[in-house]
This record gives sequence, structure tokens and C-alpha cells, in this order.
Amino acid sequence: MATSILIKNGLVYTGKPNADAQVQHILIENGKITRLSNAAMDVPNSTRIIDAKGKWIVPGFIDSHTHYDAEVLVSPGLKESARHGVTSIILGSCSVSAIYNSPEDTADCFTRVEAIPREIMLPILEREKTWYTPKAWKNYLNALPLGVNIASFLGHSDLRSKVMGMERSLNGDETATPEEQASMNTLLEEALDEGFIGLSTMDNPWDKMDGEKYWSHQTPSFYSSWKERKVLFNTLRARGAILQGVPNLVTRVNALNYMFTSTGIFRKPLKTTMIAWMDLIADRWISPLVGFGCRVINNLLNADFRMQSPPVPFTVYYDGVDSVMFEEFPSGEAMRHLAKRLEERNDLIKDAAFRKEFKAEIKKRFAPKVWHRDLGMAVILECPDETLIGKNFYDIAEEKGQHPVDTFLDLIVKYDKKIRWTTTLANDRKEKYGHLYNFPHNLISFSDAGAHLNNMAFYDFPLQMIKNVQESIEQNRPLMSMEKCIWRLSGEQADWFSLDCGYIEEGKTADINILNPARFAEMTAAVSQAPIEAFDNYVRLVNRNEGVVEQVLVGGEIIYEQGDFVDGYGKNKKYGRFLAFQSSK
Repeated sequence: MATSILIKNGLVYTGKPNADAQVQHILIENGKITRLSNAAMDVPNSTRIIDAKGKWIVPGFIDSHTHYDAEVLVSPGLKESARHGVTSIILGSCSVSAIYNSPEDTADCFTRVEAIPREIMLPILEREKTWYTPKAWKNYLNALPLGVNIASFLGHSDLRSKVMGMERSLNGDETATPEEQASMNTLLEEALDEGFIGLSTMDNPWDKMDGEKYWSHQTPSFYSSWKERKVLFNTLRARGAILQGVPNLVTRVNALNYMFTSTGIFRKPLKTTMIAWMDLIADRWISPLVGFGCRVINNLLNADFRMQSPPVPFTVYYDGVDSVMFEEFPSGEAMRHLAKRLEERNDLIKDAAFRKEFKAEIKKRFAPKVWHRDLGMAVILECPDETLIGKNFYDIAEEKGQHPVDTFLDLIVKYDKKIRWTTTLANDRKEKYGHLYNFPHNLISFSDAGAHLNNMAFYDFPLQMIKNVQESIEQNRPLMSMEKCIWRLSGEQADWFSLDCGYIEEGKTADINILNPARFAEMTAAVSQAPIEAFDNYVRLVNRNEGVVEQVLVGGEIIYEQGDFVDGYGKNKKYGRFLAFQSSK
């Protein structure tokens, strides 16, 4: 293999928003960018030369919200992200990380809410988990043949259950004692010392435990009061580390807690990011309200607060009622609680009183909600009755002369998970993308990669955003400059998360993508299915837009080229590295 690579004649976007793209040559030696120049370069014969004429050279993209905590253990190439040019990811999101607890307790925190099959994740953890400290986990990670770079939050649920014990941490009547709060803080300090970027928390009641012992309890972070968390937040603030939070998506009120915790009047701001800012079909007012709040706290109250946003339509796919969406209203929650007892669940669904309640809740116009609950917008993709495929539940109800809810519930009883349907929840209005893409108080990154394996696929979100921006430029209605677009997907996040990546400049590690802009027009938002070999060939939703990404380099070496990964990728050679947060004590 060549010890150096010269990429010549490509249009280089450096990852800086105000640096005009130029045709330049990039010399990479020993993993680093050693020269970036407009002038021709003389290089040794051993140098591999890539002529990128007509191509774009951009920094590797960053995905700052993933749940690859299990997949990275057995498939460290993380191919579904890497093939789309994502060269750095952050895991440990939504209060769940795989550091402190037993394999069983760790799996039970993850698998239901993140829709990762427990029968797959638990055996992986039982086989692989030898660590119970941040340092030991990092050492294990660094010994893997990583394909991309990894940074991590520490999960608050992981931390709280470790100190209090799982049973007490899931009891709403229990509060951590002062000694336990101090112990949690000590463990958080340990993680920050090892380069973790901060703490992820969860206040959303949808997020429920799996397994037999604690089924349908919320995850441990949910039961923690804001007062109990104060010592942890003070440590994050003092260290310049980051708080990632998910508010209560049912009431939404405690989103204000996250906003005001970030403020820096008479104190240092706490870097805080909250999930997720979207143009919800169910509630068109929530996006402008959250946007207004972001402006007020950042501009007037000296906060350092960011939302996170997917830059594409938020389209989801479901098998029956196997969906966290049903957790946001009581009758749906009752169905989900009985997911493992189908006979009881079906008896409940057939009950007239239950159906009356379900109908009342699904049509509540002003109730806070993420799912629009419009069965006319839910299209059937698969069903044993092939005459139903392509229809929505409302149309089927009209044909049957039924209420749409009765039709929906009857089909769930009859087919359960054999009826697969899809709907879009948010970001359906393309005319709103200019505001979404340019809003300064959010981060363009929310894929949930590695989770919701059968529910959604946003692995290619950077490419989809680039395509949308390029189309707007070609139509003389630019959403933004392409330089700014690339920066939002790379350098901006690297800076905000204090990670050493995201730029093309001399002295930096060469995490680079070579894109073919001539293929943008062929891109689609379609999803397909592909097996995860390391998950016993469990099939997940993926994105495929071949030919757009021609080469991906991580650590100065090519990992993906012309539609395929290099030999041995993810198995016997390490390309990526642990990205340590630069903490300031």
C-alpha cells in the first residue's frame, strides 16, 4: 500500500464556511494532510495518485447522534455510515451507554426504546463485555479494527443505575442520596478524564425498559429530578463539556429546563444540545416556538444551546403497532405494554371501551404529539392480503364502511407485524428547508444510526442535504452556499463538540470524501433492506445511492472506493480512532 496519496485537480471544500472552494491538490503522508496547494506537486513514484478532476473533495461528515453502541462491538467498520462519507460518529446518546452495567441491564435499557432486537444485542454483550469503567471501554474500543472515528457521551441512565442499582433507579419514589449524587459525579469526572464529550439525559416517557424484570418502566434517567442532576450539570459546565437532552415529548414543558440550564448570566454557559427540531406535521407551531426560544436564550441570556435537526423528511416504517409512537397516548401505551402477551393485547383491542378511548385520543386536535395520528397518511407496504398494499387505512375504512380506527385495529389483530406501513412525521415541506438549513442554533445531524433498524434510515443525510442545496443553486434560488452546507455537515460540528476532525487543512488527519456531483441528480430518498451480517443477518433499512461517493478516506487511507470497501475493512485493520473531547478543568 502506498505510504502517501496525492489527490489532484479536485474542487476542494475545506469545511470552512467562508473559504471559497478551489481546485487544489492534496498530499497525504502518514495519515496527515501535509500539503494543500494550487500548484502542481512532485511526489515519489510510490505515491498513489488520484485524479479528481470534475469531483468535489470534502471533509468526512460527522454524525453526532447515533446508537452504534452494540454494532461497533461486532461490526466496527460501521459500513452503513461509512459508505455515505460519514467518517466520525458520536454514540452514547439518549441517556443509554454500554459502560457501567451488566449485559442484561444494559440491553434492557437499549433494546425496546432504540428498536434493536434484544435477542441479538444481549448475546453480543454477554460475549464481548469485559469492561465496567470508561477507561476499560475505551481500551476495548481502541483495540477494535475501527473503520471510522468514534466519540461518546456517557449515558445518564447507565450512570444512575450503576450507582443506585437498577431497581431503585426505576422507582419514582426514590431519589439519589447526597452520597450517591457525589458518586455519580465522580464517575462522570472519570469519563470526562477519558475524553468522553459529556452526559446524555432522557426525560421522554416513551422510552421504556425491555426484558422481564422491568418491562414498561421508563429508563432510569426519567426518574431523576432536575435537582438531583444539578451536581452533574455543574461539573459539565466547569469542564466545558456537553449536555445532550431529550425533553418530555408529551408535555414538552421541561424543554425550558434544558434551555435555561444552558444560560450563562453570571455564570459559564453550559453547552447543551436537545433533540430534535423538526417541522412536525402534527404541530406546525412547535418549530417556530422552539426557534424563538433558541434565539432568546442564546442572544439575550448568553446560552450555548443547540437543537439537532435531520435535513430530510422524517419518514418512518412500522410493523403493526411495534412503534414508540404509540407510547405518547394512554391507549396506545396500553397496547405496547402487552406486546409480549398477544392474546391479552388482542382481547384489549377488541374491547369496545378500549376502542372508544383510542378513537378519542387519536383525534385530539390540540394534544401535544409527534405522530399526526392521521390514518389517511399511513400507507400499507406489505400485507398477506395483497389487495391492501398501496392503500391507506382511511381508504380501506371507506371501502368497508367502518371507522378508520376500527379498520386499523382489526387489521392489527388479524395480521400483527405482518402488516407493514409507512408515514412521514416531519420535514415534509421542502419550501421550509431554507430556514431549517440556515438556522444558526441547531446542528444538522440526527440520524439515530444503529437504532430503529426496521423503522427508518437516514444514513445518507449529508448527501441528501448537499443534493438539495445544489439543486437550489442550479435553480438560482440558493438555500445557502455550498461552502456553508459542507461546513454545517463537518467543521461546525467538529468545533461545537470540540473534536479533532471536520476540516481539510495542513496538519489535520486526512478524513476525506471524494464526491461525484454529476451523480446528484440520480439520488433518491428511497430506502431498501440489507442484512447485518454480524447481527445474524438481521435485516435493516438502509440507503443506497451508488456512485455519488467515489472514495472515502479515514486516517489518510482509502476505506471505500467505487462502490465497495477495501479488503479486510472492519476486520483486520484499524483506520478510525477514538476522538477525545478536549476538556477544560
